[in-house]
Amino acid sequence: MPQPLQGCRVVDFTHVLSGPIATNFLRLLGAEVIKIESAAGDTMRNYGGIQYADGMGPSFASVNSGKKSIVLDLKRAADVAVARELIAGADVVTENFRPGVMDRLGLGYEACKALNPRIVFCSISGYGQRGEVRHQPAIDQIIQSTSGMMSLSGEPGTPPIRIGYPAVDTYSGLLAAFAIVSALLQRGRDGQAQQVDVAMYDAALVLMISMAGPHLLTGKRPAKQGNRGYSMSPTADTFPTASGHLTLGAVRQDQFERLCRVIEREDLIADPRFQDRGTRVAHGEALQHEVSQALAGRGAAEWAGLLNAAGVPAGEVRELPEALAQPHLDDRQLLLSIPAGAQTLRVLNAGFRYEHDGPGLDAPPPALGQHTAEILAGLGRTPEQIAAFLHREDAQAES
Repeated sequence: MPQPLQGCRVVDFTHVLSGPIATNFLRLLGAEVIKIESAAGDTMRNYGGIQYADGMGPSFASVNSGKKSIVLDLKRAADVAVARELIAGADVVTENFRPGVMDRLGLGYEACKALNPRIVFCSISGYGQRGEVRHQPAIDQIIQSTSGMMSLSGEPGTPPIRIGYPAVDTYSGLLAAFAIVSALLQRGRDGQAQQVDVAMYDAALVLMISMAGPHLLTGKRPAKQGNRGYSMSPTADTFPTASGHLTLGAVRQDQFERLCRVIEREDLIADPRFQDRGTRVAHGEALQHEVSQALAGRGAAEWAGLLNAAGVPAGEVRELPEALAQPHLDDRQLLLSIPAGAQTLRVLNAGFRYEHDGPGLDAPPPALGQHTAEILAGLGRTPEQIAAFLHREDAQAES
């Protein structure tokens, strides 16, 4: 049986991160993704100030595996004509230029809809396609700042701090992929084109629904809570141990009592300061002191095993390489091994499993322009026309 999006063609004008993450999910679900690149290529091919000889930097490879690459100069009428032909036969167009750029190129939503009345056209931008701030430039860390996200990270009283990875880019891409698939389902019912407008600012606020939602309902200003869990329970926090740090999630009364028994501090259960959730929050500092002292007797990994066996959520704090090396990920099929010439690339799968024909891929990321000839042939170009087109590309690259 086919994957969910097998037979779906995506013409992808996106670059760097949020857009390629969106189309990475579509590719993992079986879509054909044709990546439109300039002669210089996607900036992320050489991200982080490193010039990779093959243009296959790890940031690029991690979210572009299995896609096809064609080089087009969208300032040239002949190349725009190729893009228009691709759009006419596509299901989805994605772009993450600043608002208005695709219109100026003659490839905006209305132009695409005229070419293809069933097209799903998705734009990802900082602040959306409409409104007075739509033209403001934005990248992940700017949106983390302006959305309030940085004000929530860190310990109380500390300066604003960025989340340690591009959380907004990542979630914006995932949200865009969800919106595109939803629009394709909608199109299956009404047969109409659809414009999808994803703003990174909006996505950041939705990502923070656990904080933004209560504020909207109560007016209470959220505050930094450090490593304390959403419940604000003193025993849902991160503690030092004899070796490494341990995060506890003892929120319910029964979990608190089990915690006390495992750490051999049953006296805390009878202590009137800690008899229920309310009193534990009121005397949180004292409770955490007692728990920290008890946890100092063993290492984090040992405590995690004992506590989980007793039904108390707990986990040692790992660094990313250790987290990716956990044996259970083999059963989850989360890590894909993709042959790429003499090497094998390891990339992440979609993060969910199906009973059959689920997400996955077996093709490496494309070299810049690798599929130009194949794609042009699919549009009916003759070998002579393709050769002339490629010769022009070579001349551009040398100039």
